[in-house]
Amino acid sequence: MASEDVKASESAVTTIVNLAEEAKLAREGVKAPSHAIISICKSLVAGGVAGGVSRTAVAPLERLKILLQVQNPHNIKYNGTIQGLKYIWRTEGFRGLFKGNGTNCARIVPNSAVKFFSYEQASKGILYLYQQQTGNEDAQLSPLLRLGAGACAGIIAMSATYPMDLVRGRLTVQNDKSPYQYRGMFHALSTVLRQEGPRALYKGWLPSVIGVVPYVGLNFAVYESLKDWLVKARPFGLVEDSELSVTTRLACGAAAGTIGQTVAYPLDVIRRRMQMVGWKGAGSVVTGDGRSKAPLEYNGMIDTFRKTVRHEGFGALYKGLVPNSVKDWLVGSGATYLL
Repeated sequence: MASEDVKASESAVTTIVNLAEEAKLAREGVKAPSHAIISICKSLVAGGVAGGVSRTAVAPLERLKILLQVQNPHNIKYNGTIQGLKYIWRTEGFRGLFKGNGTNCARIVPNSAVKFFSYEQASKGILYLYQQQTGNEDAQLSPLLRLGAGACAGIIAMSATYPMDLVRGRLTVQNDKSPYQYRGMFHALSTVLRQEGPRALYKGWLPSVIGVVPYVGLNFAVYESLKDWLVKARPFGLVEDSELSVTTRLACGAAAGTIGQTVAYPLDVIRRRMQMVGWKGAGSVVTGDGRSKAPLEYNGMIDTFRKTVRHEGFGALYKGLVPNSVKDWLVGSGATYLL
């Protein structure tokens, strides 16, 4: 997404690449399959713990981003990051800064596991076909092929955990004046199923899938390409003995994430707005403080794009980009050092 997430969102590209590299070393250094599996499981658990800690640390920024994405332009309470955080603190207190964080953390382990194994299998399959086509058994994945493998892994992982992302968005947006309160992740899932049907759990799925290609795909491609270039060119003495330092890998991951999120961000805004459709009383939640009871009306992805741009301008597609960028940089930093 990619979320989506997904992702993330697992933690983003740095965590996944670290896990992949660790698993590769485990397979090369340990012949027993059971030992390799144990090592991979330990890596996934470590990634889940690191992701949970880092996401909790930036949960206020994540909530502010989502609130900005769905905020009604006629009832704006805040425009900037600092102003928005102060408003949440003043109106909802300390706990308000962390609404929806539990569900977000719960998504990390299954999303990371699915994405990790999907990327591994997709990379192997694509590389095998590429080697057969070129007749070169020593051929390696090009940036374009890495993008394809990364996109496949991102779509599979995002789809597997998408219902959790939908309820996370609603839990994040709701406030004390909401007409109906979700009490938690499982209550929200059961309520959506009962009131809106199973298909409602995948509202906004299409823009999420489309967003996976530039977001996750570019993350993998840019990160791997930067890393390969640094190892070969060795500029400014950043590489020693063909190994990148933690700081250098962090910079590569940050650059990759920034490029991917900027390209895919409008799709994330559209996804969030589509997720609110069908929620009983969502109009009053999204518009703020219950002033409007009008239901949200979007008839698909294109209609959401059209109405958003027509009523709020092109800039509305980038609402919340600043806190999201800060959050992603901090998450990438935390995940790298924790791992």
